[in-house]
Amino acid sequence: MKAASRSLLLVVTLVLLGINALLLWPLRADSTAVKDSGRRPLRVGLVFDVGGRGDKSFNDAAFRGVDQAVRELGILAEFVEPGDGADRESGLRLLAARGFDLVLGVGFVFSDDMLQIAHDYPDRHFACIDYAKFDEHGFVVPPRNMVALKFREEEGSFLVGAVGALLSPHKTLGFVGGMDIPLIHKFESGYRQGALAVCPDCKVLVGYAGTSADAFKNPARGKELALAQYQAGADVVFHAAGSTGLGVFEAAREKNRRAIGVDSDQWDDAPGYMLTSMVKRIEVSVYNVIAELREGRFDPGVKVFGLREGGIDYAYDEPRRGMIPTHVRARVEALRKDIIDGKTVIGDK
Repeated sequence: MKAASRSLLLVVTLVLLGINALLLWPLRADSTAVKDSGRRPLRVGLVFDVGGRGDKSFNDAAFRGVDQAVRELGILAEFVEPGDGADRESGLRLLAARGFDLVLGVGFVFSDDMLQIAHDYPDRHFACIDYAKFDEHGFVVPPRNMVALKFREEEGSFLVGAVGALLSPHKTLGFVGGMDIPLIHKFESGYRQGALAVCPDCKVLVGYAGTSADAFKNPARGKELALAQYQAGADVVFHAAGSTGLGVFEAAREKNRRAIGVDSDQWDDAPGYMLTSMVKRIEVSVYNVIAELREGRFDPGVKVFGLREGGIDYAYDEPRRGMIPTHVRARVEALRKDIIDGKTVIGDK
């Protein structure tokens, strides 16, 4: 059966199964870029995580990486915004069946589905951001046609925890997590350790939005948790909660307190209230995988990005923003150096 026929059959099958909440749209390369490359354009498909495009955080960062590849490398890209778990798997499988050279999944929730689909389509390439597949024997290594893009979130969280603690007159900080899972615990743990490294007397108030993936798209719950922490004395609240964090920003404005964003520089969501953001450069990892595949290279397995690799950072745009004083910047940059040099080790708790 020809590839086009297989793709059509898959689409028809999905509709018959009632899986019709998939939203797909293309992003085309500039014709000049494609012509100058002298080769067939690489086809890349990306399936968004919960919250979708426009979350101004995790998903948008992945989109920027693909968009950069479209503009600079002349690739062709399409995006899928799923409605629920079944749609997420269907989106991955649809892109693979249509012959995309690289299929990207944004988030740990893709781990099981992408592992299975990578085995089903050994002639396609796959990349999973925050891949976290475990079985009774431990971590499951991705197959030869798949790469896991992972990050040392605890390193950036450590630095923003230090920023928050150094600017907290009441020595109280807050943390709002999305889904109560080990991945988000890394953010919480790093944040707490960074705060205590510069302020041993500080305390960190913690709240999670829920135990399902919907915890990443509930701004009302995020606002509720942040308001409770501000009322309990928190001067700054850091969120690692996807679009749920937008509620944290609403609470910060309402209480005239400070917030810390995540994944992307979220200053524009609450200018004047956003102390900084823990920046997770997902776009860098996505762009690099696409660029390597375009040159005929694919490095499977696990790639980890931290401070040393430039995959993790915190937002700093002073003195224009006027949020981080010079002495705080100097202290935090010293902490950064200690982490990169191995003098400071961030634990699991």
